[in-house]
Amino acid sequence: MARTSARALWTAALRGGALRPSNPPRRASTHPAGSARGFRGVVLGIDPSLRGTGLAVVDLAAAEPRLLESRTLGLGPSAAAPLCLAEIHAAVSDLIARHRVRAVAVESTVYVQNLRTVATLGASRGAALAAAGAAEIAVAEYAPTRVKQAVAGNGKAAKDQVARMVAALLKLPRELPLDESDAAAVALCHGWTARG
Repeated sequence: MARTSARALWTAALRGGALRPSNPPRRASTHPAGSARGFRGVVLGIDPSLRGTGLAVVDLAAAEPRLLESRTLGLGPSAAAPLCLAEIHAAVSDLIARHRVRAVAVESTVYVQNLRTVATLGASRGAALAAAGAAEIAVAEYAPTRVKQAVAGNGKAAKDQVARMVAALLKLPRELPLDESDAAAVALCHGWTARG
């Protein structure tokens, strides 16, 4: 008997249906909104970038996930790199303190051929992770394909598809900017796939 597609399961979940897979997998790796999750609490999702870091605080304590706050750190090209890193650190520290964040989820670095891009991305991730470390908050990292699979049901989903799914899952009136949407997706991925 063929399995019900992940897309059909997500569609049913978003419409409030109770579609069950005809041949359920041995171990579910993703969970639609409202189902059992591996983490309950407030998560800060981070989509790191030196000049456009996306941040999203998602409350996963209740049955339905809820967006508490999101923002994009739009730091222009004229801003010096150390200033950008300080802004990232300060913003992450602020969100952790104000929302009583219990976990930080960050998108892991993808394969990049340009060494300068890798260094810049690593520095921005470092600033964010240092803020989490200073607050003694646990950090989890997720590959972009895993995040997309968890939220959109497709590890190769386009950014706009992820944005639509995030808006639907969080019951938002409109889609978030892409960097914030990616950050919220990382937080949701953590809530649905974290272990222990």
